[in-house]
Amino acid sequence: LVVVSVLLMMMVSLLVFSPVEADGVVVNNNAQHASLLDKMDCGGACTARCRLSSRPRLCKRACGTCCQRCSCVPPGTAGNYDVCPCYASLTTHGGRRKCP
Repeated sequence: LVVVSVLLMMMVSLLVFSPVEADGVVVNNNAQHASLLDKMDCGGACTARCRLSSRPRLCKRACGTCCQRCSCVPPGTAGNYDVCPCYASLTTHGGRRKCP
């Protein structure tokens, strides 16, 4: 009876601590870290873009939305839209440029 219970405990422990599952977790975590490294720092880019704005909170909010969609923010505090055509092409419902 003791031998059977020891064997059952060993089988359960092998199922719980399966090395195949552990390898899968490591691969998934590496893939998540790689995708996080590829993302742009929209917060920092928009802070730089909006630092001279008369309405910095509004500017950062609009810039952040545009940055999330386009994954780029033109350099400088204004203009330079040719560097990021996606950023330049986003418009409001009224047809005005959305991105500062």
